[in-house]
Amino acid sequence: MLVARLPLSDRNIAALPLVASGQQIVRDEDLAGFFLLVGKRSKTFMVQSDLRNNGSRQTIRIKIGEVGKIAAREARAKARALLGSIADGVDPRSKPKIAETPKQSSSDPTLREAWERYRDGHMRRKHRSEGTIENYRDHVERLLADWLDEPLSYFGEDPGVVTARHEKITKESGPYIANGCMRTLRAIYNHARKTARALPADNPVLAVDWNTEHRRDTALGLGDVKRWFTELAALDNPIRREFHLFLLLSGHRPDAIKKARVEHLDFRSRVLHVPKPKGGETKAFDIPLSRSMIRCLLRVIRIGRALYPEQAEDWLFPADSESGHLAEHKEKREELSKWGNDLRQSFRTVAQAAGVPELDVHLLMNHSIPGVNAGYITRNKLLRDHLRTQQEAISRKIFDAARPDRKGDEHSPRIWPALRSREVVSGLLVPAA
Repeated sequence: MLVARLPLSDRNIAALPLVASGQQIVRDEDLAGFFLLVGKRSKTFMVQSDLRNNGSRQTIRIKIGEVGKIAAREARAKARALLGSIADGVDPRSKPKIAETPKQSSSDPTLREAWERYRDGHMRRKHRSEGTIENYRDHVERLLADWLDEPLSYFGEDPGVVTARHEKITKESGPYIANGCMRTLRAIYNHARKTARALPADNPVLAVDWNTEHRRDTALGLGDVKRWFTELAALDNPIRREFHLFLLLSGHRPDAIKKARVEHLDFRSRVLHVPKPKGGETKAFDIPLSRSMIRCLLRVIRIGRALYPEQAEDWLFPADSESGHLAEHKEKREELSKWGNDLRQSFRTVAQAAGVPELDVHLLMNHSIPGVNAGYITRNKLLRDHLRTQQEAISRKIFDAARPDRKGDEHSPRIWPALRSREVVSGLLVPAA
């Protein structure tokens, strides 16, 4: 955002052009805290100052009026009065507290009220996962904490404060988090306006100039698989080893696999049920298991019973954690170069190399199916034979890529099927001789 300094007179303001994109701040040379906000369609008189009260400090920004509706001289006089109140420790925006009726609250809810209604009335009703709700909560209650008691009209009538916050979060927390926070605010505002029709129709987030986002390119190529297996075999924790291997073989999200329960595993049908994936219970699905995936799960069950017998009664990937299952899946990159969603991307990449059709990959990864034909496909009818065959092809492609080039190659993945529970010694899993 460009910042300039100029005597804010009617003549000087008229000579200022509107900006092509974003916003420009033009500060008054004489009165500190008084400035003009120049946008693509309008110019607005504003004041900003720090309100100090009981040792705390809060930055306050107030809209005075738009150029054309108020003269510069009048705007300056109002600015002096507002800045004087702030300097005296009085918030000019505060109004006498009156008994608020439900109608008043619903006509202009605070951000806190709108967030609670969106969380309970929309997200939980739609069975959104707790992880998704927690992500939204972090945006609202941490990044926008000082706005919680502001009415939504405050943002709707002055989108400039929203663009300024987006820029602030971008600098302090990064472009992706800033964009995510603004998407959360946009959703809450849109939901609130369904009932609070007095709010400005234009969502204030429309004023944001979004940060460029790039799709992450962190997948394993087939040529990287053998080295990754070598790194994996060197990890000390055997349960974590099998967890990372299963992520690569299944292509699913770490959070869903960490919470997999023993009761969700059906060896007879050769599926692992995921009852609450991303998107909630309505997105529940079964993962078809290849032979390599079944061997992986058999090993981790045996290991879990030896290391964590109590937790292993419930969880496929048990741990000595508060939840009883594996809680943190991150590894040091110098020890394991790819983990988590890197392996989900790797699964997708290997599937392409294995010649698995795009539609089958979507079904295996529980993606939404694009196109009008989605409603005519019954996933369960494809699960037992067709999708499991495609899963076998992907697992085979992974292990073929890691197969030794010569006899005795230490990078061989054949150590994995040979692992047995009796080889658990002091918490370490030792490959069979």
